[in-house]
Formats: sequence, C-alpha cells, structure tokens
Amino acid sequence: MPIEKTTIWSNPYLWYTVCSLNHNVFKMKIKKILLLFLLPMLAFGAAHKFYISVTNIKYSDKDDALQITTRVFVDDMNMVLKERYGIDAVLGTKDESTVDLEYLEKYLRSKFRVTRNGKTADYILLGKKYDTDVVILYIEVPNMDLPNVISIGIENEILTDLFDDQQNVVHFNIDGKKKSFVLLKSDTKGMLNL
Repeated sequence: MPIEKTTIWSNPYLWYTVCSLNHNVFKMKIKKILLLFLLPMLAFGAAHKFYISVTNIKYSDKDDALQITTRVFVDDMNMVLKERYGIDAVLGTKDESTVDLEYLEKYLRSKFRVTRNGKTADYILLGKKYDTDVVILYIEVPNMDLPNVISIGIENEILTDLFDDQQNVVHFNIDGKKKSFVLLKSDTKGMLNL
C-alpha cells in the first residue's frame, strides 16, 4: 500500500498547527526584540537632571579685554532667583521684566568673580541672549594690560547655592595658553598662570 504524501494544503489541521507554531515563534521573537530595546530605556529612562554651566574666557588684543561668555540653563537661573530673592523670574519669556534682569545681574555679581594678579577685577555685563533653554551672558573685563598680568583667576559659584552637584566648567584660552577646570561647590576657583 503506497503512502500518500500529505501537504499542509491538503490537511486543514496540519495547516492550522503550522500557522500557529509560526505565529507563536514570531510573537516570541518580537517580544524578545522589544525587550532588548525597551529594557535599557526603562532602566535608564528616568529623567536625571544635570546641573552645569560652561564659561569660555579669551583675550581680545584689539580691545585689551577679557571676553567671557557664560552659558547657564534658564530654568535653573529662574529657580535660583526665586529661591534667593523671592522673585518669580521669567527669564527667556516674553514676560521677562527689567526687575528679572536686575536680579540676574545682582546674582551674577555675587557668584562670579574675576581676579587679575590676585586682585579683584571689575567687569561689565555687556548683555545676554537666549539659545533654546540656555541664557548666554556676555561679560568683559576691560583694561587688562596683558603683558603685566601674571595670573587670571575665576571664582564661579553660580547655582552652587541651589544644587549640590552643580558643575561650572571654565575654559581659558589666553595668549596661546589653554586650561580648563570643572569647578564644584567644594572647589569654586580656577586660575591660569601666564
């Protein structure tokens, strides 16, 4: 008696079994792939806010001045102005007021200092602009007389009174000398010796 070949097309039960197996295998593969991609996102997906500012300092021969730009997150600055001075600052919005700007400068002058040869150097806040969620402050220290400068120091305590893990990164690029610092609440000063 010859054995009949059975194909999945001729046997509905066999067809259903093969399709079910393939479907289950497919579902398991999709679940594994999703798990591989989603697990890292779930494990590290909780938003962790980081607290950082970046300051760049360079010397302008033409102006005989230090030119300083400082970048700080606007929401952090608004928060510190509220915490420190009790004002509801709205920096970076259409509702920004002159009072907000006055307190911003007051805060900056209390937390950001420049020294030349160990003595405090006066600076001018030239202005500010916004770049998405960052405020960029433009500062100038005039009359540097660079040939007679031995050292330039920065003390940057911006936001360290509000955030214990605040990091204020400072990059010096003066007269061919480059140096960078990460200033923390426990160590707020950096110096470039010329």
